[in-house]
Amino acid sequence: MREAMVLDIRNLRSHFFTAKGEVPAVDGVSIQVPPGKIVGIVGESGCGKSMTAMSVMGLLRYPGRVVGGNIILNGRDITHLTRKELSQVRGNEISMIFQEPMTSLNPVYPVGKQVQEAILLHQKVTKNEARERVLDIFQAVGIPEPEKRYYSYPHQLSGGLRQRVMIGMAMVCRPKVMIADEPTTALDVTIEAQILRLMKKLCEEQGTSIILITHNMGVVAEVCDYVYVMYAGKVMEQAETFALFEHPSHPYTQGLLKSIPKLDEKAERLYTIEGVVPNLLHLPKGCSFCTRCDQAQERCFVEKPCLYEAKNDHETDSHGVRCFQYESGGQLDE
Repeated sequence: MREAMVLDIRNLRSHFFTAKGEVPAVDGVSIQVPPGKIVGIVGESGCGKSMTAMSVMGLLRYPGRVVGGNIILNGRDITHLTRKELSQVRGNEISMIFQEPMTSLNPVYPVGKQVQEAILLHQKVTKNEARERVLDIFQAVGIPEPEKRYYSYPHQLSGGLRQRVMIGMAMVCRPKVMIADEPTTALDVTIEAQILRLMKKLCEEQGTSIILITHNMGVVAEVCDYVYVMYAGKVMEQAETFALFEHPSHPYTQGLLKSIPKLDEKAERLYTIEGVVPNLLHLPKGCSFCTRCDQAQERCFVEKPCLYEAKNDHETDSHGVRCFQYESGGQLDE
């Protein structure tokens, strides 16, 4: 990725300090987000996707905290901003759509008023101007009868409409970056497709960059420009979307893709990656994936691999893989 980044996460480390020990939930993650692009973060539950997003938004709470790295937003390091300074950045320059809108929206407050509040917090406009902005964004995100829905409470809306309200709230101040944490998990496939099309449309029309956190590789293939595959708090592979699906290089990525059913193949049983994500308090000494990897060598159990270059001839951007098989390609991370 050679262009200037709107968001540049560098070697981010976020740990939780518990009675049983220090948990490295995010362990040296570096992610680059170009302007107007959609970047996917994929991986199993518990691999650190949401913790990375919460760290970027400054929403980690005790006993968790960012212990290292930098978060550069629009050329400004926001890693150690005060809570007051962060409140000016959140919603205005960077926003987030949470996984379950029913728990993110205030149940005793009309949804239009909640979106209006975001505008009044960040921009100097009158209440009437803010209300008009809310109606405009409701229309833009495909909410029917916006004037009626303005006064609706969350429980009066369907899951799809609630998620559209959340997208509208995230987009209303035209932020440079929007983080979507599994925004379609609770929705049926028809509404999921509508929400994904809407996000892509807003990205193209407003130039907002999107980080899409998901476990659905089909969603990634459909909307993302770049992909980061995470496992046990680390990025295991990063590449352009086409390159990742055409040449999956890390054994973990290969396993994820092999587990997806294919229409042109007959199989009695789907492929599964044996085992589970390791306990972050007791990670393997070497590669964090070594105990589940069917390509692991002796070295994998005692040494931690760096992120190596695995660029193929047709790729225009770097293809990074955290695996010793690609050591000859040269080291990408520090």
